[in-house]
Amino acid sequence: MAFRPVIWFCAIAFLLHSYLLVVSAKKTYIVHMKHHQKPASYATHTEWYSDHFQSLTSASPDSLLYTYDAAYHGFAAALTPEEAESMRQSESVLGVYEDTLYSLHTTRTPEFLGLDAGLGPWAGHSLQELNQASQDVIIGVLDTGVWPESKSFSDFNMPNVPARWRGECEAAHDFDPKIHCNKKLIGARFFSKGYDMASGTKESQSPRDKDGHGTHTASTAAGSIVQNASLLGYAKGNARGMATHARLATYRVCWKSGCLGSDILAAMERAILDGVDVLSMSLGGGSAPYYRDTIAVGAFAAMERGILVSCSAGNSGPAKESLANVAPWIMTVGAGTLDRDFPAFATSGNGKKYNGMSLYSGKGMGRRLVELVYNRGGNSSSNLCLAGSLDPAAVRGKVVVCDRGISPRVEKGAVVRDAGGVGMILANTAESGEELVADSHLLPAVAVGKKVGDLIRQYVKTAKKPTAVLSFGGTVVNVKPSPVVAAFSSRGPNMVTPQILKPDVIGPGVNILAAWSQVVGPTGLDKDTRKTQFNIMSGTSMSCPHISGLAALLKAAHPNWSPSAIKSALMTTAYTLDNTNSPLRDAADYSLSTPWAHGAGHVDPHKALSPGLVYDATPEDYIVFLCSLGYTIEMVQIIAKRPNITCARKFHNPGQLNYPSFSVLFGKSKVVRYSRELTNVGAAGSVYQVSVEAPPTVAVTVKPSKLVFKNVGDKQWYTVTFVSKKGVNQVARNAFGSIAWKNAQHQVKSPVSFSWTRL
Repeated sequence: MAFRPVIWFCAIAFLLHSYLLVVSAKKTYIVHMKHHQKPASYATHTEWYSDHFQSLTSASPDSLLYTYDAAYHGFAAALTPEEAESMRQSESVLGVYEDTLYSLHTTRTPEFLGLDAGLGPWAGHSLQELNQASQDVIIGVLDTGVWPESKSFSDFNMPNVPARWRGECEAAHDFDPKIHCNKKLIGARFFSKGYDMASGTKESQSPRDKDGHGTHTASTAAGSIVQNASLLGYAKGNARGMATHARLATYRVCWKSGCLGSDILAAMERAILDGVDVLSMSLGGGSAPYYRDTIAVGAFAAMERGILVSCSAGNSGPAKESLANVAPWIMTVGAGTLDRDFPAFATSGNGKKYNGMSLYSGKGMGRRLVELVYNRGGNSSSNLCLAGSLDPAAVRGKVVVCDRGISPRVEKGAVVRDAGGVGMILANTAESGEELVADSHLLPAVAVGKKVGDLIRQYVKTAKKPTAVLSFGGTVVNVKPSPVVAAFSSRGPNMVTPQILKPDVIGPGVNILAAWSQVVGPTGLDKDTRKTQFNIMSGTSMSCPHISGLAALLKAAHPNWSPSAIKSALMTTAYTLDNTNSPLRDAADYSLSTPWAHGAGHVDPHKALSPGLVYDATPEDYIVFLCSLGYTIEMVQIIAKRPNITCARKFHNPGQLNYPSFSVLFGKSKVVRYSRELTNVGAAGSVYQVSVEAPPTVAVTVKPSKLVFKNVGDKQWYTVTFVSKKGVNQVARNAFGSIAWKNAQHQVKSPVSFSWTRL
């Protein structure tokens, strides 16, 4: 979600789980069938699945929620534990898995990425030609739906919908396809059977967005240009998506309490069949083996059909090992900051002025200092300003210091306001460090980092009569340094396959302005009655659609490129220096960032259009990779959905996959050797020299050190040998470097992570 606490998600998951236990013995299960065993007597797999389901259960036909064919081989059904076990015993069944609850990972961006200035020539073609080509590219967004009336979905001057499109807009009581869909928004569907089963309630059955998140992500990916957009005056300017001429299809899979795997899989299935070119998914759960990961399985099927799948990395940073969506056939996207801020200030009675951030848009506090209080309530959670924790008699007419954490940031402000407080200083703790996220608070409020927060907390405790006044500085641009890696952006290493470096890249994900639903205020709180056409949000939810839109531009420029080639172009051209020409920093503590936080770096659309070389990979390559993970053939079949898999070919190391980055694990062996193949997508006769950066503890040899590509499309192999040096006391358990292939026109750069495992 745009950056909401994990505890909220856990509470929802607990409530859903409790409901399942108490109200009904049935749960939703996803059943994976042996697709190739369909008897000839059945015309379709759907008929076979339905009959098989009926034969093994006493359930009514409506307990069969979905049948899958393109994204998965099997069906989702409401079953008792006994019925699920009966399914597992069937000879025709590969596996039976309980449905998974996923969560959402919650505009100067185009200018910051250089899109407003135009992308310049691409292979001899103009920006106008690229825009024209992108009209044939379709981005599918799986999220909370869409607010179709937003100006971001205007189809002004757009040509007819591509003839190959097989999708549709689904009618609902509040959604008329003839009125609400057009040549920009060409598809709008909803999927809720799994959610309805798990929650026991039916929300509005409609593609319409009642949350705002889906409208925000869809317009970020491919929104039309809207002039004079702002959030209540903040970030005023043109709002636009990354691929302003691309088409959009939205698939509502997320509801009030989250997103169910069975619904997500059904939407992925439909999107594949509808004909999308890019799938954008700003949602995820924890990490799991790929055959148990609904999104990974569906994404594999999409990749096989040439669809790039872009997913958010998660908002569980800065903790290590916190990534979601790490399958190598998925583009895993972390978040960075823009060069835009919304400064706000807290001035204390001792004359000190502290810098913070806010999107508060009301009349303010004036200039008069008022009393400042902290931890003044009837219970131990008053420092966190949780609901019911503040004593109105102690906070009425005062500014309240609230520690960040546990409850949503904007909800703390509502608690202060309801208790009679006139302002709030939202102070970070060690967990959120120095990172500031702007919020459209309901009362005058300023967010400050941990260091400033500690100074203010100390001032309140030691001053005889602490006072403060809050003020607001509007919007400032050209902020330095930027980008900075967002503290909330989830981090590696990759715990599912440590030999694959994740995340892949970072994109803008902090304080992003985009379109918004008109049935919810900018804070998302029920008591927020304000209405705004645009909102500013933060999260890897926001960075993911940036990359989805850029992938659509690359697809338009290079329609024959595979998803792996597009991913490679975005990764190998990413940058790792900020706008002060210094290495990227981490917002958690402003230390130097690493590839475990930023992957290959921050995307650069200009360079990605012409990367020179790409690391390509076929579905067969990914199957060899899966066979190298110690999975059974049945597990590999769940993902790859092919009957004839033998795993006769395996990599000696999963890191041997032709991936645009490297993850080197030193354990028993002090030598790791990887081979890679590069494909020339630049000029004929291109020559590249290798350039290596490595820590002093590792020797790196690349052979050959020069690659010559006589023709466009030529492929060349190279081998890298990494040796952990003897006699070096390896105190750090990890280190980082890079391998780059360079000539006068291009730098094709790959990050390398090194890990030393304790034996």
